[in-house]
Amino acid sequence: MINKKLKFNNAKIITRSPRLETVISVENFIKENSGRYRKTELMNKLPKKIMWGTFNVILKYLYDTKRIGIDKEGYIVYRQQHSL
Repeated sequence: MINKKLKFNNAKIITRSPRLETVISVENFIKENSGRYRKTELMNKLPKKIMWGTFNVILKYLYDTKRIGIDKEGYIVYRQQHSL
């Protein structure tokens, strides 16, 4: 997997702090559908509708904590967590 940079543009978008259940829901959806959707497609396929800004906040958090990455074709993939 080649890790491309995700663009979040949070400074230009009205954002809201997501609820923990929303973050977990998005993370679980990505885990179940790893590598199937690009950013906009993923937003549209989520079972619960959220605002674009909130979605970007969640993706930035998941990306910064190395839970997700992006492949060379732009698909969002879930990174398996390794335990010690």
